[in-house]
Amino acid sequence: MRIRLIAEGRTRNEHLRALQQDYEQRIAHFVELSVEQIPRALGRAGAKSKRAAPVEHRLLEKLRGTYKVVLDEHGREWTSEELSRWLGQQALRGTRELAFLVGGADGFSAAFRKEADLLLAVSRMTLTHDWAHTLLLEQIYRAFTILRGYPYPR
Repeated sequence: MRIRLIAEGRTRNEHLRALQQDYEQRIAHFVELSVEQIPRALGRAGAKSKRAAPVEHRLLEKLRGTYKVVLDEHGREWTSEELSRWLGQQALRGTRELAFLVGGADGFSAAFRKEADLLLAVSRMTLTHDWAHTLLLEQIYRAFTILRGYPYPR
């Protein structure tokens, strides 16, 4: 299984970037991981917009056939153990590629979210997209350590 994390814009905070890189390296011990940045969709209303922006259309085309997990404040809320079980099930089902998508400050349009296979919330609290990106990486790493029985989550 391959995991892609696709985030809008670049993380500006150097400390968060360092944490992201650390978790990316840790995750790479378990699964193939790629992290990509998409340009910020300037001038769009994000979550308030019913129509997908051109950037979103291109991204959906690029992800055709990929299981798409969109981070969304109204998505499912899971514990770390539930995420771990779900990742394990995806691997057992033969899912070739999972794409976790982190939108910018305004999120993704309703049309884009409708195309997701899963809407996932990383917290009920409001987070910047940079923090959501970092937290998601940590939780993916934690999920793999749970699956393997490693001591990290204790």
